[in-house]
Amino acid sequence: MSSKDKPEMQQIELNKLSLQQLTQLKKQLDQELTVYQDSLQTLKMAQSKYSDSRESLEKIKPDTCGSSIMVPLTGSMFVPGTIADSEKVLVDVGTGYYLNMNIDSARDYFKRKVAFVTEQMEKIQNIGLEKSKIREAIMDVMEIKIQAQLAQQRAVQNATAKT
Repeated sequence: MSSKDKPEMQQIELNKLSLQQLTQLKKQLDQELTVYQDSLQTLKMAQSKYSDSRESLEKIKPDTCGSSIMVPLTGSMFVPGTIADSEKVLVDVGTGYYLNMNIDSARDYFKRKVAFVTEQMEKIQNIGLEKSKIREAIMDVMEIKIQAQLAQQRAVQNATAKT
């Protein structure tokens, strides 16, 4: 990613933070990772939708004109239909807009959409990976601090038990 694509991140000395601050930072990272996972899931669904649309275009050949098909009204309801024009398709480009495109243009459109969504997924995966590494580092420091507190408590208990 270029420097303008990266979110601003500041460097923090984890060893200087208290256990409570580390816990809060870990909680924040957990929330961010959940958002990244949700975003990835949404992008995977979009990628699949665009790929499926592109594959469906491959089934439309010049000799399919006049063929009977089942037209989806919803995800589970269909009506019979007939292909009137095998050279053009109506493509949903989002927010209620549809474009009449020839098959090659539609194929190119879906190819570009798949490439764009894949690129966005890669960016989010890289950010998520970095956040996971930071989370692991925080957990390591938390473990060290907890062990140090336990050792200190044992030393105090041993010292008071000897007196």
